[in-house]
Amino acid sequence: MTAIVTTPPALEPVTLEEARAHLRVSGTEEDTLIARLIEAARQHLERVARRALVTQGWRLYLDAWPPGRIIRLPVGPVQSVDSITVYDGDGLPVTLAEADHKLDGQAEPPRLRVAAAAPASISGFNGIEVEFTAGYGVDGDAVPQVLRQAILVLVSHWFDNRAAGFDAATAGVPAGWSALLAPYRMLRL
Repeated sequence: MTAIVTTPPALEPVTLEEARAHLRVSGTEEDTLIARLIEAARQHLERVARRALVTQGWRLYLDAWPPGRIIRLPVGPVQSVDSITVYDGDGLPVTLAEADHKLDGQAEPPRLRVAAAAPASISGFNGIEVEFTAGYGVDGDAVPQVLRQAILVLVSHWFDNRAAGFDAATAGVPAGWSALLAPYRMLRL
């Protein structure tokens, strides 16, 4: 199973102004750095928690249907399944009808049930593609406040420790960051 982001979020869940206020930075000289830190913090949080924060498009590749034809999607929450394409032995795409699948996008992990009558891929590797939209909503206001706070904490830590060397206290994430994330971390099954 391979999953990729096909459409990145249009904006970050934390604005530059919010980050500046959190950092107590009044000028704009550090804006480029702060913007990069916001993006990096969001990406790190999404990877660790297996969450999509702001609406984004994803594609999941499968070699074959999993047992019971229940697909566990790699990130949540999932807003919609946009298409499921199965490639036949000649490499020709067959798009499944909406009636051939059902989404439980709020489950942990989100899951998709595909009808037994839906065709199976016989083309081999990556013969099934699932296109879906994930995220809490189109802007930062839809993202739970605790996740936005976790981004700000990480931005602040990285901003203050730009030249982190071998000191374990300044490497990685700050103390307490994982506790902020704990209720939102989706475990792998």
